[in-house]
Amino acid sequence: MQTRATIAVGTLLVVTVGCTTSPNGKLNANKNRVPKFNEATNAGEKEALKGIMTDDFTRYSAATASPSVSSREDIIRLQKVLLGSFPDQHVEFEKMVTDGDLVAVVATYSGTQTGTMGNFPATGKTPRSPFLAMFRIESGRSTERWVEWNNVSMLRQLNLFPP
Repeated sequence: MQTRATIAVGTLLVVTVGCTTSPNGKLNANKNRVPKFNEATNAGEKEALKGIMTDDFTRYSAATASPSVSSREDIIRLQKVLLGSFPDQHVEFEKMVTDGDLVAVVATYSGTQTGTMGNFPATGKTPRSPFLAMFRIESGRSTERWVEWNNVSMLRQLNLFPP
């Protein structure tokens, strides 16, 4: 069975690739693995992240090109920084689509900024920001993630934009 979906987020339009039902359940297995990444990052569970991603996990994002993430330890360090800024961070998946070893998600990030965020001071505000991400699953573990969101929208919600 082939399915096609179109998802619009803000001014960005994403046309997802076809999703074919797999007799061996690989697509469903991959789709079920991505929320485990989400649960571990929401809770800041470093040990859980080690079990669900490869050593050479790579994250790509034009929204936050730095710090670069090219290992599992890098993503663990990045999560520590994010939790320092937004200790109650929460990611909620709204849509997931699979195609082979790829899982695409539309999600919303929220959290109260009680710590500094780069050069920005804590605001005590709780932004909600939709974002798009795609994971590549290899041998049952996340090996790559592409993630993009609207930084300006988030900064506006924090009253940090315009500067």
